[in-house]
Amino acid sequence: GRVDLAPIFIFGGAFFDFFDGFLARKMNKMGELGKQLDSLADMVTFGVAPGIFMLVILIFTISPIKPTEGETFISHIDFLLNNWKNAVFYDIPNSLNNNLKYLPFSALFIPFLSMFRLAKFNIDTRQSESFIGLNTPANTIFFTTFPLFLSLNFEKTGYSKLIDYLYTPQIIVPIIGLMSLMLIAEIPMFSLKFKNFKWQENKLRYLFLIICLLLILFLLVLSIPIIVILYVILSLIENKSKQIKNEIQS
Repeated sequence: GRVDLAPIFIFGGAFFDFFDGFLARKMNKMGELGKQLDSLADMVTFGVAPGIFMLVILIFTISPIKPTEGETFISHIDFLLNNWKNAVFYDIPNSLNNNLKYLPFSALFIPFLSMFRLAKFNIDTRQSESFIGLNTPANTIFFTTFPLFLSLNFEKTGYSKLIDYLYTPQIIVPIIGLMSLMLIAEIPMFSLKFKNFKWQENKLRYLFLIICLLLILFLLVLSIPIIVILYVILSLIENKSKQIKNEIQS
């Protein structure tokens, strides 16, 4: 239930996921064992973890119970989790709508398609320099917006109107479905893997990182989904420019 802390460990996992590959390439220590271990670690950090914390977020969205004055974020989430577990696993009647109590399991669509994404990456020779489909770290970082925004905007007398509007099954479930499908979509996307730090060979990467830094400085948590959407848009623009260039050359 500690969805307030989960994003911190996700960001730590993303940091090490980037630099273990970077160091392996620099030290020329790349191998099949490392590739498989990397994917197994990714499945936990960028598959199972986001699936679980989004399951908790969906439990929040289907619960009609609002926080009481003086109640902490952790105690409120803990109460909602216990309420949901009693309804689902022990069939104890409570305030939850019986028709919606199984809906949080739809969050497990994230690890399910992350598994296919990671397996596909290991056998797809087209993905040595870039990605085909949204990579699992970017997908998970996108979802950290929901627990972060919820925990940071917890108020003693309740939640803001924005949370009441956004945190509904009608909005969260389609987003989970769409972002998960992006994992296995046949859309080429640029990689943030630096073989060197030359500007000419990494212009898009540097541009993206500079924009990310500015967005984080000005928008804080709300910058996270914008950054991931920007990543997808820049990838589509790069693909289109490559297509045009190839057509001109041919």
